[in-house]
Amino acid sequence: MILKSLLVTGGAGFIGSNFIRLFLDSHKEIDLINLDKLTYAGNLESLRDVESNLHYHFYRGDISDASLVGRLFHEWHFDAVVNFAAESHVDRSILGPQVFVDTNVRGTMTLLEAAREFGVDRFLQISTDEVYGSLGPSGKFKETTPISPNSPYSASKASADLLAKAWDKTFGLPTLITRCSNNYGPYQFPEKFIPLMIVNAMQDKVVPIYGDGMNVRDWIFVEDHCRAIETVLFNGKVGEVYNIGGSNEVHNIDMAKMILARLGKPESLLKYVTDRPGHDRRYAMDSSKIEVELGWKPCRSFEEGMAETMKWYLQNEKWWGRIISGEYQNYYRQQYGKER
Repeated sequence: MILKSLLVTGGAGFIGSNFIRLFLDSHKEIDLINLDKLTYAGNLESLRDVESNLHYHFYRGDISDASLVGRLFHEWHFDAVVNFAAESHVDRSILGPQVFVDTNVRGTMTLLEAAREFGVDRFLQISTDEVYGSLGPSGKFKETTPISPNSPYSASKASADLLAKAWDKTFGLPTLITRCSNNYGPYQFPEKFIPLMIVNAMQDKVVPIYGDGMNVRDWIFVEDHCRAIETVLFNGKVGEVYNIGGSNEVHNIDMAKMILARLGKPESLLKYVTDRPGHDRRYAMDSSKIEVELGWKPCRSFEEGMAETMKWYLQNEKWWGRIISGEYQNYYRQQYGKER
């Protein structure tokens, strides 16, 4: 695939912004267009260091807006699309599922249709391990594991995956899907588990733990995930699904206690709260397919990744402090009141 122009959707989010930074550093002559609606979790401050790059272009807009999406495809003649854009917080999907269907399902279909119309060479759908549901105490999710989502969020992501596969089989659009385990690292929105633990502990606030705290997650450093996405984009086999994991399974309570210990904070900050409805017990990913077929593997150990992550949050209180205060949202309303 000859790649001259790439559309990245949701690039102002956590994983998207890390991917953009990595991609622009590795591919100096490719135009990268970032389309992001700048909802509450979209943060252009995460991309300040690439704003001056002549090959980086930002547009504010909704992936469900067929008119806007069509104009961008017509203007830039994208060779490929990487779709990060999604509502992604499980708790929010339980409180208000409609926006998850609007963005994650209808928005993905809008992108797929535009990609089909304009003959895009590759469409990479970024999914999640949550589409598989919950694991028992043993085993790992494989690409052949049946999808069995348990929350409105994971159901909307599973729906988007099925649409991507249908557009491949029915219309011949070259699609690929990646499903990754839980990410952590710099620039993650403070409502997510690890940054929430860090930020609350730094402020001596309560560190909430759902249920008994024994839910297990497989953690991967965000840059390792982004390198996997890059690998699949260029070398993955069209029509395939690739699981991506860090092989770092940790109980939620153990993660919280580790963060408190590293920050020198007492475990009395821990507070067990009512469990989330439909809370999946355990996730674990079998990444052997991408490792064997495409030669990818994680570079950061869990110890290294966590040390880097905690250092970043300690040194960037201004970044997360402004998010907590709502200052960014007011700024975006003033600067980007209308979509381009």
